[in-house]
Amino acid sequence: MDLQKFSHACVRVQSGGRALAIDPGNFSSVADALEGVEAVLVTHEHADHLDLDPVVETLKTRIGLSLHAPAPVAARVLEAAVAAGVPDAQARIHAVAAGDSFSVAGMEVSAHGGEHALIHAALPRVANIGYFIDGRLYHPGDSYHVPEGINVEILLIPAHAPWAKIGETIDFLAAVGAAQNYPIHDGLLNARGLAMMDAHLTRVASEQGLSYRRIADGELVPLNP
Repeated sequence: MDLQKFSHACVRVQSGGRALAIDPGNFSSVADALEGVEAVLVTHEHADHLDLDPVVETLKTRIGLSLHAPAPVAARVLEAAVAAGVPDAQARIHAVAAGDSFSVAGMEVSAHGGEHALIHAALPRVANIGYFIDGRLYHPGDSYHVPEGINVEILLIPAHAPWAKIGETIDFLAAVGAAQNYPIHDGLLNARGLAMMDAHLTRVASEQGLSYRRIADGELVPLNP
C-alpha cells in the first residue's frame, strides 16, 4: 500500500496497482489527486473536502469512476451529476452510512463515525464518515471518532481546524494508538504553525512508542507492513 497527499485533507491510497482518493477538496489539486483512481471517498460536505464542480466533471469524463459519501453529500453530488449529464450517475454515486462495508479499487472499505466534530453549539453538525481502508489505514474526516473493534495501523490525523484543539488531537492520536501517524487537515497553517504542531505530535507519539511523520505534498510514501 502507498499513500500520497495532495494538500490539506486529500490523499490517494494505492494498492496492487489500483487507487482511490479521499476528500478532493478546494484546497487541493483535484485533477492530480483523481488521476488514475477508480473511486472517490468523501467524508463530509465541506468544500475543503469536496470540490463539487471538478469532481462532477471528472465523473462525466471518466466512466469507470465511482463516488461514495454520506447520504446528504451523495444526494447533492447526484443532483449535480444528473444536471451535468454524467453517464449512469445513479449507479455510480453511492450513499454510505456508519457500519457499511464495500469494496472499491481492489480494497476493502468500512465506514465509521457519523457526525462532524463540534465547531460551536450555534452551528449545525453535518454528517461525517471515517473510512478504514484494507484493514490498515483510517481517514477520520473532520472527527476525533475512535473506531471500535478494529486495529488501526496507519492513522491520518487531523492536525488543525476551526473545530480542533491540540490537546484533543493529542488525545486522539493516543486513543487510536496507530503504529504510523501522518498529519492531514493542515492547510490553514503557516510554517510556524506546522512546526509547532509537528513538535507536539512527534513528542507524544514517541512517548507512546508510535511514529509520526509529515508527508510533503505529492510525496509517494510506501506503507510497509
